[in-house]
Amino acid sequence: MKLIIKSAKIIDSKSSFHNQTVDLLIADGLIEKIGVSLPNDDATVVRFDDLHVSQGWFDSSVSLGEPGYEDRETIANGLNVAAKSGFTAIGLQPNSFPVIDNQSQVNFVKNKANGFATEIFPIGALTKASEGKDMAELFDMKKAGAIAFGDYNKSIDNANILKIALQYVQDFDGLVIAYSQDPNIKGNGVANEGIVSTRLGLKGIPNLAEELQISRNLFLLEYTGGKLHIPTISTAKSVQLIREAKAKDLNVTCSVSVHHLVLTDEKLDGFDTRFKVTPPLRTESDRQALLNGIADGTIDMITSDHNPVDIEFKKMEFDTAKNGTIGLESAFGALLTVLPVETIVSKLTSGRAVFGLENHIIEEGAKANLSLFTTEGKSTFTKENILSKSKNSAFLGTELKGSVYGVLNQNQLVTK
Repeated sequence: MKLIIKSAKIIDSKSSFHNQTVDLLIADGLIEKIGVSLPNDDATVVRFDDLHVSQGWFDSSVSLGEPGYEDRETIANGLNVAAKSGFTAIGLQPNSFPVIDNQSQVNFVKNKANGFATEIFPIGALTKASEGKDMAELFDMKKAGAIAFGDYNKSIDNANILKIALQYVQDFDGLVIAYSQDPNIKGNGVANEGIVSTRLGLKGIPNLAEELQISRNLFLLEYTGGKLHIPTISTAKSVQLIREAKAKDLNVTCSVSVHHLVLTDEKLDGFDTRFKVTPPLRTESDRQALLNGIADGTIDMITSDHNPVDIEFKKMEFDTAKNGTIGLESAFGALLTVLPVETIVSKLTSGRAVFGLENHIIEEGAKANLSLFTTEGKSTFTKENILSKSKNSAFLGTELKGSVYGVLNQNQLVTK
């Protein structure tokens, strides 16, 4: 395939073409030439209004469903959704059925993802069946292609398992993911503990549930060494704890979800279960602290934390509804309402290095791994904008900025 991308503004701080508007000639999946007013020759012309191009975005936390929950989402459709949402790679969470906790399951999802523009990088379960009792086959999964190990949205109650895992993976440079929410302090809580939960009569989840677990996990990391990733933090104190840990040179990284950067627990006033997520939506002061953590580099990456949920598990009372929201389709447009575009691109691409994946700087001779988007325009996010099988989006009815055109990766151009 040979094509030429016309008049694209490059957003790549590591590229010598950063913030320049240029043409890119792509041949056989590589960037052959970058310049102004390049001749079209026999190349297919790609042109969009106010086109911006960056390194391909990586989402470090995506749940799909297949195998076992294909009614929620299939791998094929999920990868198509990711591509049209601007992501050239996703970290696939292991919460399928069966759970991705062995080499054969890693091979299965990787084989199912062959031939798509968006690449899948499986995250293996840290414990067998994600039950928190026995460590899974981490080394075998690493050899098969797993990029990290963690039990999705489940804290490891047994501190010794996490300690042993952090020690064990050092032999093969593995990364441990530790979702942090103390289940005993959380109890039966369903929403952030505060004024809103009290007013609505909902059982609260205190910030302490997250912060206490993060403190424990950081103590373990300090003891063992190794690499630890703490996903989807949500409180001001969590940001501070990780900031202090980094100041002590602990090898810790963290992410935050799009919805925690944009929404607060004030959204719960209508008892709409689309806003029931884990960790719960917090207060405006927490949201501001998360944005500050993005600005000062404490928070390493942003994730959509895309999690499709069957409609029958959302169309019920708030207390009993499942946690989760889809987020791929709305991620960029929502982020652009609270962050500048260069910061967004940085936090949607920096996760590749954390998870041991190659970055592709926009330079001549490099692999064409590109996200295509515009920062212009505003629109209201509706069900018509949802490409996922599941429609449980927390951003329905929300005004978003800009839009995504698609991706160019694996020698494939995918656009909406």
